[in-house]
Amino acid sequence: MSTPANQPRPARRAVVTGASSGIGEATVRHLVDAGYSVLAVARRRERLEGLAARTGCDILAADITDDADVARIAEAAGSVEVLVNNAGGARGVESIAEADLEKWRWMYEVNVVGTVRVTKALLPALRASGGDVVVVSSIAADVSYPGGGGYCAAKHAERVVSETLRLELVGEKVRIIDIAPGLVHTEEFSLRRLGGNQEAADRVYAGVPDPLTADDVAECIVWTVQRPRHVNIDRLVVKPVAQAAPHLVHRDQ
Repeated sequence: MSTPANQPRPARRAVVTGASSGIGEATVRHLVDAGYSVLAVARRRERLEGLAARTGCDILAADITDDADVARIAEAAGSVEVLVNNAGGARGVESIAEADLEKWRWMYEVNVVGTVRVTKALLPALRASGGDVVVVSSIAADVSYPGGGGYCAAKHAERVVSETLRLELVGEKVRIIDIAPGLVHTEEFSLRRLGGNQEAADRVYAGVPDPLTADDVAECIVWTVQRPRHVNIDRLVVKPVAQAAPHLVHRDQ
């Protein structure tokens, strides 16, 4: 049933995973500002409650590696039109010779299997709405670097998920969008990767003039989902001017 001309169209429904901090939190804010009804998903309820108080978004504390939790996400999402698969992350910088396989398993389970699990659960609703599947991958999905074997492998796989899904859904109205950021200065990404060592995390960004911010990436995400429906931004790579590759960054000091 169409909406009468004198009534506003209901806000488009969006789901954002990994919404408690960084790119996910910024994406929720920008989507709400753009008029979307947003369900913010993350494991940390207290962070989500703060985000809801600031933005008015809906929240759900859930773990994308848990089937029962993902079923709850699908139920709460309703008639979703935008899914932003942002949950993920890196653990460790060991060489492959010294690889911590538990960290590798975690990175694959969250970045790859988690993205597939959530996408699979919400895909029926997204097909019905003619919606968008956004995957936040990384430039690590294109170029490997020493110490990044596990993360690069996971992000390469995540990129392939997007590419394959786009092939499998050709002819349908669902758009598959891959956002691939470079160096983004957030409060937690490098800190978690480096086991909570704040000094080491600070060194990742030391001397880099103007690394990307979470808001920079969030603006890219919102821009892609607001393109006319016949336009698909297959892949958007965004890096700070100071970065040429994952392993080549200009520093002033």
